[in-house]
Amino acid sequence: MRNKCILFLTAVVCFFLQSTLLQKIAIGSISANLLVIFVVSVGLMRGSRTAMFTGFFIGLLNDLCFGPVVGLYAFLYMVIGYLSGYSCKIYYDNNLKVPAVLVTLNDLLYNIGIFAFTFLLRGRVHFLFFLKRIIIPELIYTVFLTIITYKIFYFINYHFMEQKRKEGNTNWLLR
Repeated sequence: MRNKCILFLTAVVCFFLQSTLLQKIAIGSISANLLVIFVVSVGLMRGSRTAMFTGFFIGLLNDLCFGPVVGLYAFLYMVIGYLSGYSCKIYYDNNLKVPAVLVTLNDLLYNIGIFAFTFLLRGRVHFLFFLKRIIIPELIYTVFLTIITYKIFYFINYHFMEQKRKEGNTNWLLR
């Protein structure tokens, strides 16, 4: 129960930071995607199931507040959580390279999904323009923010939440 409460509070804080502070420090109307970083971090540290539910919750919050239709962001963040959760059993979560690569791939997947569902279905097929003006700058900004925030999520996960033994990852033995 304690884990769920801390995860819920962290998700709500990340959502509010994404929708307020990160919008104020946007560079050229491009802001980093803290929610993708959080869902990938949960997937890397907690596994696929927890990340999938966290992604669905964060996406539903995003849909209810800002989304054009209910379910689009929930679906995208849920898929990101599911895919990033597979790395939980393979990689150690204390290395910064793995989250940076996962955030890069998942942010690219997220932006391609947004392009496909919001622009492509309306007949706007200028993908290279969208790639050059929105996807690449947001990707760079998000990876830069990952370097800063992943250690904070790592600290919250291993100092405030109860740990379960992860299959294939013996990093818990070192603590």
